[in-house]
Amino acid sequence: MRVGFGQAILAVHLLVIAFNVAGLVLTPLGAWRGWAWVRIRSWRVLHLASLAVTALQASLGKACFLTVWQGELTGGSQAPLIERWVDSLIYWPLPVWVFATAYVAVFAYAAALWWLVPPRRS
Repeated sequence: MRVGFGQAILAVHLLVIAFNVAGLVLTPLGAWRGWAWVRIRSWRVLHLASLAVTALQASLGKACFLTVWQGELTGGSQAPLIERWVDSLIYWPLPVWVFATAYVAVFAYAAALWWLVPPRRS
């Protein structure tokens, strides 16, 4: 049962990653293409906040809380092949400072998008 929750946390983690990456790519693309939804304030606030939490955690030398929860729930059990493959894509064995630098740079880019592609006033 605990492994099932660990897999659910992994799925949520993948959705958060996809949301963050998609926002970084689709916001400037959508501005260029004239897509109105990329200027929806609530969506942009959620995207910026998600990236801020990620950058802050890494800057403080902390692992993502979703990573911690997944580890606690699976207890190091042998995961199915697809889960191990996905894990290898999102969990890289690099020093924390590398992630902190990357996440702060990504957050800075997202913050710059706030001014380059300003959201609509609600």
